[in-house]
Formats: sequence, C-alpha cells, structure tokens
Amino acid sequence: MELKKVKELIDIMKENDLVELEVADGDSKIHLKRPGADAPVITQVPMAASAPAAEVAAPTAKDDNLIEVTSPIVGTFYQAASPDADPYTKVGDKVEADTIVCIVEAMKVMNEIKAEATGTVVEVFCKDGQAIEFGEVLFKLRP
Repeated sequence: MELKKVKELIDIMKENDLVELEVADGDSKIHLKRPGADAPVITQVPMAASAPAAEVAAPTAKDDNLIEVTSPIVGTFYQAASPDADPYTKVGDKVEADTIVCIVEAMKVMNEIKAEATGTVVEVFCKDGQAIEFGEVLFKLRP
C-alpha cells in the first residue's frame, strides 16, 4: 500500500475516533490500532501468510488469579529501550494499566506494549531478542 493511502486511513481513524481499523487491498492487509490518543501502531502482513482475522486478546484472568499480558502482534520482544538501558519492568514491579512493560519490534517499528491491567509482575516469559507470536503470554501479573 502507498504511504498516502495509509495516511488517509489514519486521518479517517482520527476523524471518527476509531481505535482499530483493518483493510484488505489485493494481496496485502493493513491493520491500524490507536492506543488511546497516541499515534497509531501499524502492522502489515501479506494476505497469503496471514491467519484468519482474530480479535486482539485483552489481558485475561486464569484460575490461579493471575492476569496474563499477551502480545497484540507478531514480532521480536525487548524488555528495554536499548541494550544498555534498564528493563521497563521486572519481577516484583507494580504496574498500572498504562505502564509500558516492553517493546515488540514488528517490521522495523518499535511498538510499546502496555500492561493494560493493574498488578505486580510475578513472571516474565520472554527473553530479549526472542521471536514472539500474536497472543503469546509476555508477563503474568498478580492483581
């Protein structure tokens, strides 16, 4: 897709106060998601390689009363903004819904991932540079 078309879609999202938009055009698909009032996160995958459309999983509570923070996209997991920086969060840290807990790199775009729940980090499931899938558990929180 052309950059001009993507910008037009972003403008449409802003004008209509849309949080998420997915458009298929020929053999490509574009998925735009605006976390609140921030800039949209853009991911694009070829249609042939993509799985059927699925809803973005919000953090879910399991039987052990822990909340799972899952990846909203496929990409590469990073716990810090740079190799020499401190991690965004580690086991024992208290996080709020809008706390950035990690970065997932997708198509050379660094996407900040928020906890989307309040709690204390009890487990980190991924290592820096690890390839992760959509819906994969990144962290577990105790509410």
